[in-house]
Amino acid sequence: MSDNAELATQALLMGVAGEVFALDARQVREILDPAPVTRVPGAKPYVANVLNVRGKVIPLADLRVRFGMEAATMTVDSRFVVLEVEIDGDPTPVGIIADKVFEVTEIDATTMQKTPPVGMHWRPEFIAGIAKWKDEFIVVPDMAKILGEAIE
Repeated sequence: MSDNAELATQALLMGVAGEVFALDARQVREILDPAPVTRVPGAKPYVANVLNVRGKVIPLADLRVRFGMEAATMTVDSRFVVLEVEIDGDPTPVGIIADKVFEVTEIDATTMQKTPPVGMHWRPEFIAGIAKWKDEFIVVPDMAKILGEAIE
């Protein structure tokens, strides 16, 4: 294996609120068309629903709500991305709402930078960094931090 291959990460690119996010492809279990969800009384607002994925109940997170924005509105491009995120040492399945799923691509780890302290509407503690892809900067979220307290 070359050094360049070791520095590259496979990532699923998805859109949320006009930003492009890069999710570690190793966490992605599947991408689903929007389906009926069930509201959970008393749940945190950003994980207020659950979804049935082949008989398993999976919490469904809305990253827009988590970041203090209006809830996502489903469109023809919306998708549910089912991830397996390590929460307190346990692999935990959770769905997130994507405005659009773009592609799986390689991200060069050497382009990763810290989140700038200004100019972002995403909470910096939830962002692992900013990476360069083609000629764009993309947000690399820390899904364990974003979702950790939601599922406890």
